[in-house]
Amino acid sequence: MLASRWHQLKELLPEGVHLLAVSKGQPVKAIRELVEIGQKDFGESRLQEALPKIGALDDIKDLHWHFIGRLQSNKVRNVIRNFSVLHSVDSLSLAKRISRIAGEERLCPEVMLQVKLREDPNKTGMERDQLLKDFSNLLNLPNVQIKGLMTIAPMNFSLDQCRNLFEDCRDLADDLGLPDCSMGMSRDWNVAIACGATWVRLGSCLFGIRTKVPL
Repeated sequence: MLASRWHQLKELLPEGVHLLAVSKGQPVKAIRELVEIGQKDFGESRLQEALPKIGALDDIKDLHWHFIGRLQSNKVRNVIRNFSVLHSVDSLSLAKRISRIAGEERLCPEVMLQVKLREDPNKTGMERDQLLKDFSNLLNLPNVQIKGLMTIAPMNFSLDQCRNLFEDCRDLADDLGLPDCSMGMSRDWNVAIACGATWVRLGSCLFGIRTKVPL
């Protein structure tokens, strides 16, 4: 069933759009099943849950782990040691901390800047004016690669509201010369793709309902 859903989703993704399998709440067995049929990118949002999975799968050398949760400053070192892509960098100060620690660790993670283009008390992110003000400083940071923008639609948004948000995010990324947009989840990924997403973060529509036992 999992393999069938993965193949169906992959067939629907246009060229240039990547599937990020959101494996939080899913067991190692399910991740291995997807790896065996070709999935290489997996998203986790909780470091405590992710580390045992990453350790259990360290025999697979070409996996790419994406951190998609809110990144606390005291967890930056452990996150960049284990994740090659960070989708939730929501401030210049956090980006500076990542840059400094990445230099100490001799790493260079890819970064998606989380933007907040609509009011939402449940989400963090850089507002448009703040991003524009800080963007040259962000680009000049060593030891990080600024690849694109990430946004999350508020839960109460209609698909039309999601579309407007995603279009604004894509337009902003284009204005800044950034190639990637990480946007769209299980409820709105079709809309996100139509608006120019290059990464869609799919959990429940791929894995099904999350288990309470992550391993």
